[in-house]
Amino acid sequence: MKTSQILFIAFCLITAACDSKKEPDTAKDTYQVVTPLLKDATYSKEYVAEIQSVKHVEVRSKLKGFIEKIHVDEGQRVKEGQLLFTLNFLEFEKELQKANAAYKSAVADLRVAEVELKNVRRLLAKNIVSEAELDVIKAKVEALKADVEEAMASKEQVALNLSFTQIKAPYQGIINRIPNKAGSLIAEGDMLTSISDSREVFAYFNLSEIDYLNTIGTEEKDNKTVSLKLANHVLYGYEGKIETIESELDHATGNIAFRARFPNPDAILKHGANAKVIVNKQLKNALLIPQKSTFEIQDKLYVFVVKPDGVLEQRNVIPKMRFPDFYAVESGLSKDDKILFEGVANVKDGSKIEAADVDLAVAMPFTN
Repeated sequence: MKTSQILFIAFCLITAACDSKKEPDTAKDTYQVVTPLLKDATYSKEYVAEIQSVKHVEVRSKLKGFIEKIHVDEGQRVKEGQLLFTLNFLEFEKELQKANAAYKSAVADLRVAEVELKNVRRLLAKNIVSEAELDVIKAKVEALKADVEEAMASKEQVALNLSFTQIKAPYQGIINRIPNKAGSLIAEGDMLTSISDSREVFAYFNLSEIDYLNTIGTEEKDNKTVSLKLANHVLYGYEGKIETIESELDHATGNIAFRARFPNPDAILKHGANAKVIVNKQLKNALLIPQKSTFEIQDKLYVFVVKPDGVLEQRNVIPKMRFPDFYAVESGLSKDDKILFEGVANVKDGSKIEAADVDLAVAMPFTN
């Protein structure tokens, strides 16, 4: 055997002997660990809402006739008492004239009878006529008084009907569609237009029984403010306030109806529009953990709890609410537990790590 070969074999044996004397490597990987955040957290839920003007009325005809004239246009803002429509009124004017004449005739007849009554009383005092004649004339006067009252009522009724031909705005607002044009024949009760006063609007929306209890059960409804998201997904610029809640649940849907009032100074909201009411809710003393600290197995949520000796324990947690970067935990953790902050995919249950404590509030501030 050559000298070089002998030296190489000796070198290998010496190296192997030295390596066998080294202690095994016991170094552990270092991971960041955090404790859950304990703080109040707010979150929002959206509910489909129907917008209605606080004042909205359908203007209908109380008479059958023709539309003589339309004094306004669609979309026009009108004042209270402003004339909107004139119906043909010649017939009612003639009837009013007849009613006035009948009233005057009844009054004249009554006056004649009252004069007769005075004469009969004077004659009775002189024993020229009997008591029976006085009773007859008294009855005649009472009957004529009734005729005067009837004539007055008839006159007032005709005058009222005549006033119905002048249709005026019940309050200020905006005129909506006018389906019948001038000259149209309309029946009693036909709709001429509608008026909306949208300076304030109602938003009607429904909550499930659970949401109702979570939203209102522990809070005063008089202090509940809500927001509104418009159909174009833009947040409305004014907050509203829940005013009323229906007294019973709908047995068919299990929902209960709410009504919120919103100011509408810019007239953006229209009667009949659709929107979404945003109800803000609050979790008191919520236990918050980062989503990055969790993983799922068969639809269950888990974290790695770090024991005092650095050993990892896989633990199931029950979430109560999901936020953009956090979970609010219902059960499975306490505020004193330490959990693996990042790297859950690189470890397994029972692994031992070197823990480096991190302040979660600093590393990942919770905002919502």
